[in-house]
Amino acid sequence: MGGAPSTPRNSGGDDVSVSEYLIATFVGEKSFPLASDFWNKLLELPLSSRWPTDRVQQACELFAQSNGYTRHLAKLLIHLSWCLQELLQDSDAQSSIYKKAVNATYISSVFIKHLIETGKSDCLEELHLSLDETEPVPHGFVMDQDIQNFVMHRVLSYIGSTEVSPNSYVLHQELLNFILVTMSTQLLSGPSPGPRDANPFIDAAMAQEKSLVCLAVRRLLLNYISRHRTPPNAKSYLYSDGDQQGILERVGSAAATFVLLPLNYLVNNSGGSKNPLAECSLHVLLILINYHKSIMNDESMTDKSDDSATSDPVSKVHVFISGNTFSKALANARDVEFDRSDVEGNAHPTGPHVRIPFASLFDTLGMCLADEGAVLLLYSLLQGNSDFKEYVLVRTDLDTMLIPILETLYNSSRRTSSNQIYMMLIVLLILSQDSSFNSSIHKMILPSVPWYKEHLLHQTSLGSLMVIILIRTVQHNLSKLRDVYLQTTCLATLANMAPHAHHLSAYASQRLVSLFYMLSRKYNKLSDLTGEKLQSIKINLSGEDDGVSEDLTAELQIFTDFLRLVLDILNAILTYALPRNPEIVYAIMHRQEVFLPFKNHPRFHELVENIYTVLDFFNSRMDSQGSDREWSVQKVLQFIINNCRSWRGEGMKVFTQLHFSYEQESHPEEFFIPYVWQLALSRGGYSFNPEAINLFPVPQPVEKEIEDGRGEVLEGKEEKVQELNERRIVFDP
Repeated sequence: MGGAPSTPRNSGGDDVSVSEYLIATFVGEKSFPLASDFWNKLLELPLSSRWPTDRVQQACELFAQSNGYTRHLAKLLIHLSWCLQELLQDSDAQSSIYKKAVNATYISSVFIKHLIETGKSDCLEELHLSLDETEPVPHGFVMDQDIQNFVMHRVLSYIGSTEVSPNSYVLHQELLNFILVTMSTQLLSGPSPGPRDANPFIDAAMAQEKSLVCLAVRRLLLNYISRHRTPPNAKSYLYSDGDQQGILERVGSAAATFVLLPLNYLVNNSGGSKNPLAECSLHVLLILINYHKSIMNDESMTDKSDDSATSDPVSKVHVFISGNTFSKALANARDVEFDRSDVEGNAHPTGPHVRIPFASLFDTLGMCLADEGAVLLLYSLLQGNSDFKEYVLVRTDLDTMLIPILETLYNSSRRTSSNQIYMMLIVLLILSQDSSFNSSIHKMILPSVPWYKEHLLHQTSLGSLMVIILIRTVQHNLSKLRDVYLQTTCLATLANMAPHAHHLSAYASQRLVSLFYMLSRKYNKLSDLTGEKLQSIKINLSGEDDGVSEDLTAELQIFTDFLRLVLDILNAILTYALPRNPEIVYAIMHRQEVFLPFKNHPRFHELVENIYTVLDFFNSRMDSQGSDREWSVQKVLQFIINNCRSWRGEGMKVFTQLHFSYEQESHPEEFFIPYVWQLALSRGGYSFNPEAINLFPVPQPVEKEIEDGRGEVLEGKEEKVQELNERRIVFDP
C-alpha cells in the first residue's frame, strides 16, 4: 500500500500514456499514503500534458466513487499546501516544486469542481476532507486539523506574500481559479444564506487571521490595478503551443464541463480578455467581501405553564449573520500616499490594515467602469470605505469616473443589464450626498461630449451633463421600463444636486422643464382614468372592483410623488441658486403655460407658488420694457441675467431643503451574492453545471450561454432586483 506504482516507459517524448496512467491510478480504488512516492510522480507531470475531455469526465466519475475510501482529494490538498509552504520559505526553490504546486492546484480544481456539481448530500460529504484514522501520518502533520483551513491558509499566504512575476504568474492564476472553484458551493444554495448551507472552503477563508486577510485583499486589489498581461512563457500552458488555435477556442462552443488536462479551463479566453488575472482577482474579491454566513444559535428554555405538572424543555432558535473579515479589510483600506491619522489625528482601527495606492485604483476604475465588476467594486468602496470616498470627493478630475458612468447610462438601452444601471445610479446618489461634489461638478467644463447624439453639447459643465443624463434615464424608463425604484433614485440624485446648481446649461434647463411636463401629462391621464373608474363603480352599484381602481390609485400616488419631487427640484434651484442659473428662469418663462393647471391644485399649489413668484417678477419687468419691443432669445436671456442681479427672493416660501441618502438593505447578500456569481460565470470564462445552480434561476437560453462560455448570463433576470432594492433611499429632513 505504501509503494508507488511503476509508470510505463515514455518513448518518443509522448507523455500522454504516462499522464493517463498516473491520473487513472489517482482516481482508482487503491489508496496511497501521504508519504508515498506516487504523489511526486503525479505532480511532476509536464505542464504541457494534454488529456481529452471525455477521459477527464470519466476520471471524475471514477474519482467520485473511490475518494471516500482513498481520501486522495484530502491528500492532494495537503501536498498542495506543502508545496506552497516550501515556495514561501525559499523564494529560490527549484522549478520542480513550482511545477508540482501548479499541477496540484489544477488537478484539485478539476475534481473538486466535479464533486461540488454532482454532490447529493447537504453537507458536501462527497469531498471527504479528512484522513482515515489508519492513515500513516508524516512527521510534523497534525492529524485532527481541518484540511480546508490548512490549505486555504497556505493558498492565501502564497497569494498575499508573493509578487506576481512572469515566473509566478501561472501559479497565481491557478490559485485564484482554485479559490473560485472551492467557493462555488454557494451556487448550490438559495439566494438567502441559511444556517445549513455548506461552504467549507469559504468559511475556512473567513476564519484566517486578520493580517493574512489584509495581505490577500491587498494582493487582489493590486492584481486588479496592475492588470498584468499573460507573460509569453505562460501562454503555452494557459492556451496552446506554437501557432495552433487555442484549445479554449476549439472547445469554446462545446457544452463540455472540462477541457484538456492540465489546460486551464477557467481563463476567460472566449471573451478575449487581455487581463485574466485582474478579472479573476476582482471576481474572487467581490465574492469574498459579499459572503454572509448564517449561524443558528439553539437556546433551550423551560416552559412552565400553570396547568402542567411537568416542565418541558423548549428550543428557541436565533439566526444571525457572522462578520466578514474580508469586507472589514476592504472597508479599512488606506492610501499608501496619505495616512489621514497623521494629519487629523483620527485614530483608525488598530492592527494590520490594507494599504493601496488610491490614485492608481481611482484611475483603474475610471478605465473599467463599463464593466459591471468595476462598478460593484466602486460601490463597495464608496459604501464601506470612508477614506476612499473622501479621496474621490477631493479629486479635481471627477470626469475620469463620472464620464464612463454617464456614457453607460446613455447607452443603457443597448444590452446594459438593469443590475448595472441600478448600481451606477446608486453610485451617483452616494456621491450626490456630498455638497462639495455637487458644487465642483458644475465648475468642470467639458469641451464636447461626442457620444451624446441628440443635441450638440459644447462647453457644457459636468454637472449639466449629469442632469441631462439623469433626466434622459427617467424619460426612457417612463416609456419603456416603468421601474419605480429607478425613477426615485434619479430624482433623489437631482434633488441633492439642485441647491448647488451653477450655470445650468440651456439644454439641461429645458430638459428639466420638459420632464415636469411629461410627468404632468401622465399624472393628468391617470387622474382622469381614476375618476372615471370610481364613477363607474358608483353608477353600477355592483360593489365589485377587480383591483383596477386600486392599481390606478396606487399609480396615481406614485406620479403625484414624482411630480412633487420635480417641483421641489425646481424650487430648490430658484430658492438657493436663481442668480447663478438664468437659463432655468428662461426655460420656465418659455414654458410657463405647463405650470398653470397646477397653480390652484390642492396637492401642488404651495410648490407652484414660488414658480409664479419668479414668473411675476420677471414678467412684470419685461412688460415694463414696452409691448412693442422685439424680443429675441439672446435679448430675453440678457434681460434675465441683468434682472437676476436685483433678485432678492422676496415673497418666496422657503421649504425644507431636500436631502436623500442611500441606505443599504438589512440583507444585501440576497442581491449581491447571486449578482456577483452571475458576473463570475459570464465574464470569467468559468462554467458550472446549470442544473446544479440554485442560487439564481437559470432559464434555457441562459443555460446555453453558460455552456457555450460566451454571452451575457442572466440577461432579463432582474425580476428580483426591484424587490431587493426597495426602500434603499432615505429622505433626511
